[in-house]
Amino acid sequence: MKYIFAFFSLALLLAGCASAPNGPRVAVMPTPGKPFEVFAVEEKTCRDYAEQSISQSRDDSAAKNFVGAAVVGTAIGAAAGALSNSGHGGGGAGAGLVVGSMIGSGEGSNASHDAQRRYDIAYEQCMYAKGNQIPGYAPPPAYTPPPAPASVPPAISSGAVPPPPPPVK
Repeated sequence: MKYIFAFFSLALLLAGCASAPNGPRVAVMPTPGKPFEVFAVEEKTCRDYAEQSISQSRDDSAAKNFVGAAVVGTAIGAAAGALSNSGHGGGGAGAGLVVGSMIGSGEGSNASHDAQRRYDIAYEQCMYAKGNQIPGYAPPPAYTPPPAPASVPPAISSGAVPPPPPPVK
């Protein structure tokens, strides 16, 4: 029983180590002439898009992989200890816990790295689609602000009814 408690304590401790940053690891610059305020809104939108595109947080993915590998390692170690001639199953479970935790830590790190890569790709795609500069890609054309709305004739915009056309003679 003490091995199970030790396993979960170690799993929780090491799962906290398998984390990823909370943002992109790529540098994106606004297109020349684009106002910074517009760029900041696009950047926030693209961060949200990237987070949704990986469908789970990077930390969740790492923790799930870590705990899964540690559980399997402990089970294999316990089984190997029980089958050994020495009859000391606890030693096998302890060794399985240590090895499983090491494997779990590596798996958690790999999962975190994979999720970060998918996040970065989605972020870059979004920012490039919005016309921003991505390192290694041809720069998009210079930013042109959207056209001003067409002006409405004053008679219609004031709510007054235009006069009737002159009579035909």
